Amino acid sequence: MLLRLRVGVTRRSAALLAAVPRGDAPAALPLPRRLHDAADHRPKPGGPLTLYRDLVSQGKLRHDVYQENVASELDSLLGRLERYEMEMEDYHTKLSMWDNTREKERRRLLLEEAEDKQHDGVWIDEKRGFLDKLISRKRRANIEPGVGRWVSYLNRERKLDNLVGQKPVAPVAPKGLYLYGNVGSGKTMLMDMFYGATEGVIKHRRRFHFHEAMLEIHDHMHDVWKRRDDGKSMESSAFSWISGLPFDAKIKEWLIGEEKYKQDKHQKHILLAVADKFLVDRQANKCGASILCFDEIQTIDVFAIVALSGILSRLLSTGTVLVATSNKAPEDLNQDGMQREIFLELLSKLDETCNKILVGTETDYRRLIPTDGSTQIHYYWPTNPDTRSMFEAMWHDITNQTGGNITAVTIPVMFGRSIEIPQSCSGVARFDFEYLCGRPVGAADYIAIARNYHTIFISDLPAMSMKIRDKARRFITLIDEMYNHHCRLICLATLPIDNLFQGTEEGPLFDLESFQFETEAEGSKLRRDVSAEGNVGAGPSTRGLVSMLSGQEEMFAFRRAISRLIEMQTPLYLERVKHVHSSALQQQQGTPVLTKQSTVSQSAPL
Repeated sequence: MLLRLRVGVTRRSAALLAAVPRGDAPAALPLPRRLHDAADHRPKPGGPLTLYRDLVSQGKLRHDVYQENVASELDSLLGRLERYEMEMEDYHTKLSMWDNTREKERRRLLLEEAEDKQHDGVWIDEKRGFLDKLISRKRRANIEPGVGRWVSYLNRERKLDNLVGQKPVAPVAPKGLYLYGNVGSGKTMLMDMFYGATEGVIKHRRRFHFHEAMLEIHDHMHDVWKRRDDGKSMESSAFSWISGLPFDAKIKEWLIGEEKYKQDKHQKHILLAVADKFLVDRQANKCGASILCFDEIQTIDVFAIVALSGILSRLLSTGTVLVATSNKAPEDLNQDGMQREIFLELLSKLDETCNKILVGTETDYRRLIPTDGSTQIHYYWPTNPDTRSMFEAMWHDITNQTGGNITAVTIPVMFGRSIEIPQSCSGVARFDFEYLCGRPVGAADYIAIARNYHTIFISDLPAMSMKIRDKARRFITLIDEMYNHHCRLICLATLPIDNLFQGTEEGPLFDLESFQFETEAEGSKLRRDVSAEGNVGAGPSTRGLVSMLSGQEEMFAFRRAISRLIEMQTPLYLERVKHVHSSALQQQQGTPVLTKQSTVSQSAPL
């Protein structure tokens, strides 16, 4: 689908575009099942279909029936979500009341048992006969302490079921969507149209790119492990309500043992605990529905398969609605067969909760986004005195307009780390390629940079070849995060964008035989069972984020990077930076972007 930009973008048009913060260019979408005619669907004000038709009428998109059908399907999902939000608010209110009542009754039963135990040091049931009591006492002498506690716990739970009633039943969640297809086919743009329209409709909503999601999972796992370790040392305070009870020390000890047993029984598997914190802090506010928009789902290694399977299955089982994009159909995500049983469980859950839609075009529509003669250049090549002079002039023009000082600052990164920014000025940063991609840095560092800076200068981009393959992979991850956070990127490169990943005389970047040898040598340990290695149960694995792409996936990543670099030079993309990037929005509102050692606070025009 052809995107046509009118250079004089109005304020209202820009606001509409802000609802599409990032994403693939639009495309034709062959659908796996019959959808209702878009013409018969009444679009929701501010919904994906309305936005799509507005962009078509403004000449920014060329109408395509398949694209409109998908926008219509997303619009219908939005309508169902409005009702689902109200149903989930009602459900969570009832669930909260049920939980509180059950806990109150549980403590009452526990105290009654404690009173009976205090009476003569044994379990006494006045309704039972003398012989029954005598036999029970003899049996109790032969019961292992753990088994006895398990039996008493189950008996108490059965009594609670009778007293309080069954747990409220959650409403049935509407089916989400799983969009898959080629580079530049429109997957991400469609998802982002929908995500923007859910603001104010769904209380708990998040959008993740794959790299960001994996890092957040690691971060949450660290937090869960830490809290569990801290909890072991704070057990006495957790059971402080028992200390003031009028019982003997022995009975209080028994009560604490019962509470510990109940706590252990209710302690979640690490991935389930992470899933419950993944979208929102459910302990702070349980009310309402939740939706997860997940861009570029991949299963590149064992950790990704285990983590995504556990977390997505949990979220989908508890009513979260998923809208996802990927370059592969769900059944093709794990062609290497890693952790097959776990993956099949995820596949079954996706089939149950999502409708699959193939974005089937082979055309990269980002290449068709028009530009005009007035478009400012943001990608300078080849590297020579003239282009370097123009690159330097743009740097000085933009930083001078900010009115701030160019300083070296330090910004925080996940897991307690930080990264130094050599040249920083009011939301604008400058690096050379070696500093960003020639050192052991990764997605967490790039995400931190992308969140803090709306404009990023990178100089001395080389031709990518097998000799610097690791640097090329880091550069692809960097581009993904710059694009995902909608940064303006200004580059000084050796080659034009289309030739950047073509290799050099030293060899091509993608060589099938070399890649096959490399994966055989590096992949054997990574593909073992995670639980056997202890990567899930014992502690976080640094190997979890190692990218073990198949040949097909790596070629897709190269094509995606080229496609995104091309789109990042277009007026349509650049116009949206000021309406989407948090750093740009803060500066427009006069709020300084706070970084360590930073002294600048003036707004930088974009």
